[in-house]
Amino acid sequence: MKLTILVILALTLIGCNNSAPTQIANSNTATSERPIRSGTAQNTIAHSTENMPQKPADPGSATGGKWSQSGDPIDTSRFDGVIAEAEKAVKDKPGDESAKKTLAQAYFDRGDALTKARQYASALGDYRRALKYDPNHEDAKQWIDQIIGIYTMMKKDYPKEGEEPPPLPFKK
Repeated sequence: MKLTILVILALTLIGCNNSAPTQIANSNTATSERPIRSGTAQNTIAHSTENMPQKPADPGSATGGKWSQSGDPIDTSRFDGVIAEAEKAVKDKPGDESAKKTLAQAYFDRGDALTKARQYASALGDYRRALKYDPNHEDAKQWIDQIIGIYTMMKKDYPKEGEEPPPLPFKK
């Protein structure tokens, strides 16, 4: 594993070496004053995407809003059905703590499935909804912190509460 990483690092350094071309001193040939390679030298900024113009949002994206969704589409219909039943139970008995915990767990379960499918922005919404119905749901708190930490580490904004996109549509 370490050897593979070192080889990749070495190839990257060789491939992106932007130092000025070296010349071999040879007084017998007229080519000694020409650079070995043609073209202009570029610095590393020219190879980065940091200063590139942003691509416009895909008008056909699942959300059409600020947050584009990524990951693998999965069939959430099983989770959606459990959530619908649990929401109905909470609506019928708003004070029933057991019904609220069941709904929180249903949202957590769908969030977990979305996390496994790398649909992190959507999963974040489900974990937040789980906490709405069960503020002591430790796993939901941990996943929220972890997803927000990943966005922060990547220096990207994460979806604020209510901005989370829906899961990607699943096509059978």
